[in-house]
Amino acid sequence: MADQFPNPTIPARRIKLNVGGKLFETTVSTLHSAGPDSLLAALSNRPSLPGSNPIFIDRDPEIFSVLLSLLRCNRLPSSTLRRFSIQELAEEALYYGVESRLRSASLPSPLRGIDAAIVDTIRPASDAVPSTFSAGEDGSLWIAHGGQISIYDSYLSYTAAVRTHLDDITSICRVWPEIAAVGSESNSGLHIYDLSSGRYTGSVHWTDQDDPRIFKARVSAIANSPDSVFVSFDCPHRENSVLVIDKSTLQVSLELTRQSGSAAKKTAPGKLTWLPDTGLIIGSAVTSGAFGFSGYIRIWDPRSKEVVWETNEPGSGRSSRFGDSFADVDVNTDDSILFKICSKSGDLAMADIRKLGDDPWVYMEDTNPSLKETSYGGNDVHLHCYKRQVFVGKDGGLEVWSRQKGLYETVHLTRGISDSENQRPEVSFKRNYVDQVVDAERGMIKRIEGGGERLFVSRDNVEGIEVWESSNHSGIIPVSP
Repeated sequence: MADQFPNPTIPARRIKLNVGGKLFETTVSTLHSAGPDSLLAALSNRPSLPGSNPIFIDRDPEIFSVLLSLLRCNRLPSSTLRRFSIQELAEEALYYGVESRLRSASLPSPLRGIDAAIVDTIRPASDAVPSTFSAGEDGSLWIAHGGQISIYDSYLSYTAAVRTHLDDITSICRVWPEIAAVGSESNSGLHIYDLSSGRYTGSVHWTDQDDPRIFKARVSAIANSPDSVFVSFDCPHRENSVLVIDKSTLQVSLELTRQSGSAAKKTAPGKLTWLPDTGLIIGSAVTSGAFGFSGYIRIWDPRSKEVVWETNEPGSGRSSRFGDSFADVDVNTDDSILFKICSKSGDLAMADIRKLGDDPWVYMEDTNPSLKETSYGGNDVHLHCYKRQVFVGKDGGLEVWSRQKGLYETVHLTRGISDSENQRPEVSFKRNYVDQVVDAERGMIKRIEGGGERLFVSRDNVEGIEVWESSNHSGIIPVSP
């Protein structure tokens, strides 16, 4: 690993460089800090004779000045991103062999919803209203719009666009770093594309020769594990299933479930999540109509094909929140915690997946009167768990619930049970509004997804994807359970 600062054991001998006609003077130790395999370290090892001309490099001197400052101070000058694009910096850093140093210095601060703000909006060149998107672990972004996918690297620099054979893309999942699994509400099948080359590699369809109702099955949800892809399929005649696809062969290895009918508890899962700790699959479906929201949450064990836990809302009436059905569900896979957001009250509830029962929900309420719910109109709500935080989009507003330590007075957890049972001081969350009023007025939130140290947000019929990052000066520290 390259040294992050000049090595004091290397003599502080001065060296002159002529970059694009501009003279620079620095020390050998500063150039050596670029790493032993870098061009700058190699140049610094050249013998220097008295009276010899400075080493000439035919590159941009202004960007070299920025990279030299990075080697000296391990940070970029504050004006850098106003003067140069990340792509320009990355190309020069690659030439000199200091791309890892630039990447480290360019990374956003650890994502904390409590102090996040919009730093950019990524807009594809054409068909800029996104249908869906996928964020990578490195903070990169794939945006589906129309039948194509625009690709942005970890610097959020545009790299390429891949045109698919689909009319539109409504589901996208990263099954490998450069391989996308995509689905469409207007085209049947799951389709695999290599985005590094733009090449179509294959498709998987749900078929059954013994059942003529199984045809033109469209994808409604995709989840990924190291060995398998889990796909929810939905047919025009209300037949639906969840299939397990072997990633090495792109063949169906298991039909996890099959159901039929238009009832809420028989609809296709609109969300799938794979739990790495247990290998379980969590699926949820939500429908809404004149009488409100209804849906189910179901947990399968792929090894036995058994449903290990299930809940339907509205329930039997024994639930402490009967009549306030969930509008969305998501999973904190780090801690195996299931979250739901209520459709009428907008309240957030959690359940420990390891201790599920008939009514496992714990509801979180603010004791701070200034944060009491006043603006939720019950129109649209989205839930996303990321880095032990729960991001909630209500209509156009965005809020975050962060797990805290030593802030037990902030949130009261209720179950509709006795006070003695309700005392759980080991669990505490703090709620904050992430956005400002002007942010919420941009439009209804359609999708939220985290990637790297960024949060990405799309809005209904609004061009582009919002990029949210945290301030460099935040003092809040995430707390592990």
